[in-house]
Amino acid sequence: MRVCQIKLNAFSDVRSFVDAAFAFDDEVDIVTDTHKINAKSLLGMMTLDLSVPLTLRVYGDHPEKFYYQIKSYLVA
Repeated sequence: MRVCQIKLNAFSDVRSFVDAAFAFDDEVDIVTDTHKINAKSLLGMMTLDLSVPLTLRVYGDHPEKFYYQIKSYLVA
């Protein structure tokens, strides 16, 4: 598992992120203080507070493939 921070600013970002997560074969989750959301669920992602960076957990053997697809959302 790899953990990083992402920032999504608008619905179009959320939609694009969910599409990338859905295409990824392994599990992708967003974790907050109180919830764990499947990042492949658009409805689940829409419940998040987008005003703050989100903690992303990517599982599997090659998470760098997913990170490359979402690099514009990664928080430095």
